[in-house]
Amino acid sequence: MGTTNVDWAYGLAGELLSSSLPRRWAHTQGVAACARMLAPLVGDSAEVLEAAAVLHDIGYAPPLVSTGFHPLDGARYLRDVHTAEERVVRLVANHSYALLEAEERGRRDELADEFPLLGDPLLVDALVYCDMTTTPDGRRTTSHERLHEILDRYGEDSVVGRFIRRAAPHIHASVDRVRAAAVEADVKL
Repeated sequence: MGTTNVDWAYGLAGELLSSSLPRRWAHTQGVAACARMLAPLVGDSAEVLEAAAVLHDIGYAPPLVSTGFHPLDGARYLRDVHTAEERVVRLVANHSYALLEAEERGRRDELADEFPLLGDPLLVDALVYCDMTTTPDGRRTTSHERLHEILDRYGEDSVVGRFIRRAAPHIHASVDRVRAAAVEADVKL
């Protein structure tokens, strides 16, 4: 139940990010392009993945910032204002191991209670892959380079820095699982 339309997702994300956060919008478009590339891998969930990819960072949009934790702010907006499809909302809320960052921010229970992890490991890993192999400017990169860039940008001792160091092995494992699944399915990455 709820909205899953990919065109709607692009329109909403573009409206929220393109003017106020153009670099974040470039990243978002690169993540969504990666999701389209993974469509053969996720099959019937391709629209859900692409919608979540294009919406994953809307919580950074100035009008949506409430808690200052973008996965939670974005997911609440999608659920409460747009009644977006539940899988999309849960993917946005939990993208790229957000529960670990929620712990750093003292919001783990809040995030987990409102938006339980999606029970589709391939779909979860696919969104991690897309996000963590896309630069802030929307270009393809490796997960190692992406994590290095995040640490440089935020600093090792910041909340994001602490989170990303804890999440690194999980992120790399997700990326590896997607690569292995792509090889098995003969999907070019």
